[in-house]
Amino acid sequence: MNGTIHLQYPLVILLVVVALASLWFWYRRRKGGSRFQQMLSAISFARADGLIIPNGDEGEIQIDHLLLTSQGLLILHIKDVQGIVFGSDKMQDWAVIAEDRRFTFSNPQPALYDRIAAVRQIVKDVPVSGRLLFLDGAEFTKGVPDLVATVDELMNDFAEPDKAAAERKIDAFKPFWEEILKRSR
Repeated sequence: MNGTIHLQYPLVILLVVVALASLWFWYRRRKGGSRFQQMLSAISFARADGLIIPNGDEGEIQIDHLLLTSQGLLILHIKDVQGIVFGSDKMQDWAVIAEDRRFTFSNPQPALYDRIAAVRQIVKDVPVSGRLLFLDGAEFTKGVPDLVATVDELMNDFAEPDKAAAERKIDAFKPFWEEILKRSR
């Protein structure tokens, strides 16, 4: 009986450690998600996800997230990777090295430039920006390529402290926002 009791303690301790680790990961994910939602609320006055619009070459292109901001339209392409990211403007493939694996993905910049061009073709003179949003957990140790941003950087670049001025700007952009929505499917 004494041997059984000694075996139960390490098992109970292990279960408690696993439960605490699970709670910590859940909290970390939820906190990151709320930061993302806070950023969206702070910088955008309208949002459309999964739009398909004409690309100007008799084809179509998908816009994952389009935001109406006080600075114009913002296209977001979200990359949720954990680890050290190696990428540059001239590299064809970017690499991610995480604790448990390494993988590559195509440089997302050219596709974002195509999306920006397609939106600009519809809205003409309205400012159109694009960002590759890397969520918490991605780290660029060898420099950050063009158009790459974090949640905090988007807040700094697109948040409008003067809400009255932001509303006036938004009113000017609304007809173009409606045109994008009308031309999308």
